[in-house]
Amino acid sequence: MALDEEYADIDWNNLGYGIIKTDYIYKAKCTPNNTFEQGEVSDYGNIELSPAAGVLNYGQGIFEGTKAFRGENGRILLFRPDQNAIRMQIGADRMCMQSPSFKQFVDAVKQAVIANKRWTFAHWKWAHIGCVSCCSREYTFLVYASPVGNYFKEGTKPLNLYVNTESHRATRGGTGGVKSITNYAPVLKAISSAKEQGFSDVVYLDSAHKKYIEEASCSNIFLVKGNVISTPATIGTILEGITRKSIIDIARDLGYKVEERLVAVDELLEADEIFTTGTAVSVATVGSVTYNDQRVEYKTGDELVSQKLYKTLVGIQVGKIEDKFNWVVEIKQRS
Repeated sequence: MALDEEYADIDWNNLGYGIIKTDYIYKAKCTPNNTFEQGEVSDYGNIELSPAAGVLNYGQGIFEGTKAFRGENGRILLFRPDQNAIRMQIGADRMCMQSPSFKQFVDAVKQAVIANKRWTFAHWKWAHIGCVSCCSREYTFLVYASPVGNYFKEGTKPLNLYVNTESHRATRGGTGGVKSITNYAPVLKAISSAKEQGFSDVVYLDSAHKKYIEEASCSNIFLVKGNVISTPATIGTILEGITRKSIIDIARDLGYKVEERLVAVDELLEADEIFTTGTAVSVATVGSVTYNDQRVEYKTGDELVSQKLYKTLVGIQVGKIEDKFNWVVEIKQRS
């Protein structure tokens, strides 16, 4: 696709994975009767917060992330925004917050996408953030957009993962199963330490037994052994990723047996193949896992199960493969 005046003037081939300021942001506030007013799109810019806001003082905030894709003939496609809406409502309930309705959420995403459509070339990601101020009981729902490239600096190369036996991402009874902002800062030290040693990301174990894998810092994890694909069950400490859920359905449709269960860390060392999934990473092949100073390498290449799943997922997302699951939502653009 050739760049023209319809697209923003940026280096689309070297985006990286950060925030690029776009044109507009969607904002809606919660009214005194605990319902969100009709929001509106306004110029992208900073927001005002009370210094006593709960999001600043207590970490009372949730967010969602999803992607929009540019399909054939310039179509703009969303991937399962209904699942983000549902997950935000679950997270808001866990964090004692109000959340926009299902319809408000999806409509807000569509408005933000259309307003920023010149930033949609290959695909972009935007996050939906809900915040609460404990003083005024005021909630603000925001939708902003940013074009992104590959999440990992390695690009599409196989990842090198490190199993951390000391730090834990979540505990039973906590907020690991929802997209609370409090889940992310505590693992930054573990990630930083791993990257200093040359690893791509960290795999965390359960905090109770320290023997079952849970997830990586930003993605769910899968093991392949023969025709069986296994992934840790989401039992409150693991985020139920939308990409995870989609890959499970695609894998079963392709004839694989998928198990959601407790997965012992020793099984990582015996797997034929490892991969991770998430909105940011899509489907990422793992080249090696290091656990207790033992490094295990896995086969890589285009014939992997993960590559077959990745190509099917992306094909559906961009409209090149039949969407038999009815996951893709096309945004109708006004002429």
